[in-house]
Amino acid sequence: MARSVLKFSSEDCGICHKMSFYDQKVAAELGLGFVDIKMQDTATYRKYRQVLLAQYPDKSEMGWPTYLICDDPEGRLRSLEKSKVAIPKGNFGNDYRRF
Repeated sequence: MARSVLKFSSEDCGICHKMSFYDQKVAAELGLGFVDIKMQDTATYRKYRQVLLAQYPDKSEMGWPTYLICDDPEGRLRSLEKSKVAIPKGNFGNDYRRF
């Protein structure tokens, strides 16, 4: 998988749920992969937690949801850009078009 958006979210988060109606679709329109990582899914979270902790070592400044763009999420993870909390639908695609 090439450049992808990693979405760290929670099943208990209303904003995370609201964003799920378009975040994956916008990522696909931009030619980006998409990985939805719910904190309750411990196996998936463990797989990607190293890239999250590289950006937010103690998670104190992390918002819900948190989006990270990285190259090769299945290989050597390297975060390129981060965005925390909700982004209005029109701005979501614009924020990531530059990549």
